[in-house]
Amino acid sequence: MNKPLTQLRTDDEHWMRRALALAEQAAALGEVPVGAVVVVNGQEAGAGFNRPISSCDPTAHAEICALRQAGAHLGNYRLSGATLYVTLEPCTMCVGAIVHSRISRVVYGATEPKSGAVESARRTFDEPHLNWSVETCGGLLAEPCSRLISGFFNRRRETKRQQRSK
Repeated sequence: MNKPLTQLRTDDEHWMRRALALAEQAAALGEVPVGAVVVVNGQEAGAGFNRPISSCDPTAHAEICALRQAGAHLGNYRLSGATLYVTLEPCTMCVGAIVHSRISRVVYGATEPKSGAVESARRTFDEPHLNWSVETCGGLLAEPCSRLISGFFNRRRETKRQQRSK
């Protein structure tokens, strides 16, 4: 069962800003701007940003990239005790990977009303059959996280409008 996080830690904002910087890298490549960082004992163990388009990999979400890097760095696919910081509420696929990797805590920025699987579209961590409990906290630096994503999609829509009008 999902354990809601009641108190932020002093370094949470630092790590979310790192995730935001990674999201900006994704945007620069034309990817949906989402960034993620895995932190273990106050140290970055893995980082990633969305890159399914550039890598031709539908699973290359920021969270999955960060989890893969952390597992390789630590030499273990189990990441208990780790915190995952991500700029956007994770989807169902990413929540599954978070559970399987045994991440202990997830801190995310903006909610995702269409496919967010923590609190928005569904509450996947709350499903009773899961064998791992994850603390969660949403809304950290939600405004800049949301602004980055909204700006990206606004620019994309405007580009498509301009192309149709030519």
